[in-house]
Amino acid sequence: MVVFYSGAQALDMTGPIEVFDTVNRQLAGSGGGYRIEFVSADAPLVRTSSGMLVGAEPLAAGDGPIDTLLVPGGWSLKEALGDRELVSWIRRAAGRSRRVASVCGGAFLLAEAGLLAGRRATTHWAYCAEMTRRYPDVRVEPEPIFVWDGRFVTSAGVSTGIDLALALVEADHGAAFALEIARFLVLFFKRNGGQSQFSAILQAQLADRPPIRAAQEWILEHLEQPLPVPEIAERANMSLRNFARVFRQEVGTPPARYIEQMRIARARKLLETTALPVGQIARRCGFPATETFFRSFGRALELTPNEYRHRFQALTPAGLVVRPEQPDRSPV
Repeated sequence: MVVFYSGAQALDMTGPIEVFDTVNRQLAGSGGGYRIEFVSADAPLVRTSSGMLVGAEPLAAGDGPIDTLLVPGGWSLKEALGDRELVSWIRRAAGRSRRVASVCGGAFLLAEAGLLAGRRATTHWAYCAEMTRRYPDVRVEPEPIFVWDGRFVTSAGVSTGIDLALALVEADHGAAFALEIARFLVLFFKRNGGQSQFSAILQAQLADRPPIRAAQEWILEHLEQPLPVPEIAERANMSLRNFARVFRQEVGTPPARYIEQMRIARARKLLETTALPVGQIARRCGFPATETFFRSFGRALELTPNEYRHRFQALTPAGLVVRPEQPDRSPV
């Protein structure tokens, strides 16, 4: 059952339900499929953020047992969070659901309903810090494409609802069948890497507090240097313990983790836009050794730097890789 609202994002809903509908077509006549239902406080016709009209039943139509409750995100999420009737209905409906899933900003509605307290969850990479600030009792994980904690499954931005749906199909029907569904829909069954593979980490929001914001800016300007956290805390005129605490509150991640994320982000940019050897990229981004760079990059993206370059390297109109003016001659 999909519960949604005016201004919800269409792909958050249509991506998963196309997966479920394909299952139904593959299982036609043999049972074990999904009955897809839509409910909304704005029934009978609800306009999505892109202008698509979707037919729905009133919320009361979903008052019985529910197998899977799916909650999408959308550009009108702020208004939806303020809709006490909707939030209250989601809280009650979750109690009679076998499992509860959200796509993108839909995780905010689950958290607003008190369903994610003490649980691991994720949402769109651009809103993870906001979710951490707004719901400190939720263990927000910005990297995974989706997070499964008990009977609650939260997915990241927009298209990851499809990944989530395939995971649900796998749980219900096995990996082999889910793989067949993915192949029919011309999809990756399990995508490599996390959200950082698809997001612009360097555009991460700067902190509100001036000392932390200044520390972030200094880090970005000196990524090639060792950057020990105690020295950065000293530059901010803060004790190490207080700096680490406030930095995490403001940025949503510990200082050392933030430094690693920024180094990986710079490395990605260099891999995408230059022909610099991997060893030189590692040094420019502050990794003490190429092996350290490979381990850190693999942890973050589940790809080697060379695999990432092959997949994402930018091309000029002539099809040539953009090269530096003075390419490094290192054999690494």
